[in-house]
Amino acid sequence: MNNSQILFSDAKSKIDIVQLQKLFTLGAFWAKERNLEDLAEAIKNSEPVIAVWNKQQLIGFARATGDGVYRATIWDVVIHPDFRGTGLGSKLVETVLSHPRMSKVERVYLMTTHQQRFYEKIGFEQNSSTTMVIYNRSNLTNLDSLNAVTQLTEFLEG
Repeated sequence: MNNSQILFSDAKSKIDIVQLQKLFTLGAFWAKERNLEDLAEAIKNSEPVIAVWNKQQLIGFARATGDGVYRATIWDVVIHPDFRGTGLGSKLVETVLSHPRMSKVERVYLMTTHQQRFYEKIGFEQNSSTTMVIYNRSNLTNLDSLNAVTQLTEFLEG
């Protein structure tokens, strides 16, 4: 691998969504079924979004969401299988963490299924105290959510 050809970029607009979908299919068992529209929405709502390029080929990706102060979460860290073991994964996560939007955040969370040791080398610690999750409840509609907000507002005002 010629490191002079490797480029890290935080330019969301330059990400080729089709290449990203292919990278996920090839290198991320947890993201193989993601569609182009949802990927574009996830990128739009994330900051920072870091892409790793080898010339014109997308070979790495990670994104984060957060408030810039207290909490953030890193998502979707993936390196093309042909480039694993080269240090690019560590550099990718460190690039996300050093981004101005992330560098002052009090706690950064990351969820992983099989790569705990990799992230521990970077400085992450296992945390069993934050294991709650709620899945999208498709039986609720936006109207139901709006009604709940209206009811809460009426309750608070009444």
